[in-house]
Amino acid sequence: MFDGFTLDRIDVGTATLRVRHGGSGPPIVLLHGHPRTHVTWQHVAPALAAEHTVVCPDLRGYGRSSKPPAGDDFSGYGKRAMAGDIVALMARLGHERFAVAGHDRGCYVAMRLALDHPSAVSHLAVLDGVPIGEALARADARFAARW
Repeated sequence: MFDGFTLDRIDVGTATLRVRHGGSGPPIVLLHGHPRTHVTWQHVAPALAAEHTVVCPDLRGYGRSSKPPAGDDFSGYGKRAMAGDIVALMARLGHERFAVAGHDRGCYVAMRLALDHPSAVSHLAVLDGVPIGEALARADARFAARW
């Protein structure tokens, strides 16, 4: 699993992220969903590493990344904070511009990153993003019973 990848813990300022990275070529960061970790990408990352520098972090609060305080408004775990972590992580690894792919919760972090830091994002891919507002509106007792 992740042959040829390096496993690090990288301080990004407000969090320390566990990250696997490897390969060479144009950089791409892969963001996992909830309640997963970077291991989500164990089959995809090595294939991409043949032509790309691939970075697979555990988002803050997940896996072996740090669990900083949430704050009174929980912004410490918001998509904006997580997107900032990823920009800082990629800068620490020497990548100012990169592709980003996100799955599930990771797709919301990826979209927030693209909105807040458009000059950093060369390409954006989102996978399995559920429209949260619509999903919550449908989450009634009948939905819960079927879950």
